Amino acid sequence: MKNIFCLLIIVATFPASIFSQKIDNQLTAKEKRKGWILLFNGVDSEGWTTTNNKAVPAGWIVKEGTLNILKGGKGGDIMTVNEYSNFDLYIDYKIEPACNSGVKYFFTKYEKGGNLGMEFQILDNELAEDNKLENHLSGSFYDVLAPTNPKPPINSPGEWNTLRIVSKGKNLTHWLNGIKILSFTRGSKEFTDAVSKSKFSKTSPAFGTIDKGHIMLQEHGGVASFKNIKIKLI
Repeated sequence: MKNIFCLLIIVATFPASIFSQKIDNQLTAKEKRKGWILLFNGVDSEGWTTTNNKAVPAGWIVKEGTLNILKGGKGGDIMTVNEYSNFDLYIDYKIEPACNSGVKYFFTKYEKGGNLGMEFQILDNELAEDNKLENHLSGSFYDVLAPTNPKPPINSPGEWNTLRIVSKGKNLTHWLNGIKILSFTRGSKEFTDAVSKSKFSKTSPAFGTIDKGHIMLQEHGGVASFKNIKIKLI
């Protein structure tokens, strides 16, 4: 009895934060009440498919609660089964040195241009080959708009980062590790001019004007890991 009493005293002295720490790939009761949805369950690739609607290949593996691209696995890109329009999206990601990856949204098949999506670029800005243009750096709207924050708060390869993409009507924001790094409005002059100078200038309909599509994780040859993928419709 005395031992039980002592144990209760010890537990009572623990800081509350110990009992409220985030558990990977699980939503808190508060998040569930606010409408958040997990897109990755930490166990398997349920809810994901290839871009031609086939089962996720062996080049992707779920290990220790993370969704991983295998080096040389040729897994290809994978996307959510469902499509999304107005949303708040969070993803934790980690890359190896020199890695190039990305998260695409509004990913769909264009009448002219093929399967495309707007991309939140993931890149090792120091060592990756595709680091020569500002709108190719990590956090950019790939090949269209560079981050407006000149030094986005990126953790080093091998460490976890958290990206956030918020889509509300025509307004988009990119966040990295809690800092807003890019904000733009689809259809604005700035947006239209930037698209016209990009590799997506010849698409039909005009690139970035589609309002709904899949969330896609890009396999670009490098090793990347993802977890805590969650979305809220807004």
